[in-house]
Amino acid sequence: MDIANGDTCDVIGGTHKGKSGTVEDRNTSKSGAVTITVREASGARFKTLERNVRRV
Repeated sequence: MDIANGDTCDVIGGTHKGKSGTVEDRNTSKSGAVTITVREASGARFKTLERNVRRV
C-alpha cells in the first residue's frame, strides 16, 4: 500500500476504526511494522498501523 503524507484516509480496522483524516507521518519500525500518524479534521492526532487504513 502506498500511503504518503497529505493523503486522505479512512481507518478500517483497529482501535480507531471508523475515523478518518489526513496522513501526517509514515514510519517503518525495526520489526518492519509500518505506522502512520493521522490528523482528524478536529485537529486530534492518533497513530495506527498502515494495514488498518485505506486511501480515499
